[in-house]
Amino acid sequence: MSSNEGTPATAGRIEKIATTPDWYAPYLISQAVRAGGFVYVSGQAGFTEDGTTVAGGFLAQGRQAFGNVGRVLEAAGLTFADVVKVGIYVRDMATNLPHVIALRGEFLAEPYPADTLVEVVSLAQPDWQIEVEVIALDRSAA
Repeated sequence: MSSNEGTPATAGRIEKIATTPDWYAPYLISQAVRAGGFVYVSGQAGFTEDGTTVAGGFLAQGRQAFGNVGRVLEAAGLTFADVVKVGIYVRDMATNLPHVIALRGEFLAEPYPADTLVEVVSLAQPDWQIEVEVIALDRSAA
């Protein structure tokens, strides 16, 4: 499927959403796509634009991951208030569940989006502890 950057959201079209710089371009992944009245944001982890994993443990990585999601949403003209579904992947559920709840409270608000929380054995990089993906309602498509 091709990118329709700069094209208004239209039924049947898929538009690539990207920040500058686009930290996912080398991996052949869209940071997000706009399609069918929604924006689908790819999983974001606790890394900076240059791919460096942030120091400071789970909460620092979680804040960076949510911050990365926020930057991609902003590039799409959206905010966390538009998010209808969240997927959170963590490496150690028992230790980090309270931190996940705290992160939800920092970045999300009532009505809280639907959410899936999954413990995984590993993520794309061995030092990543959390990855966050979202689906947001594209109100401009109405």
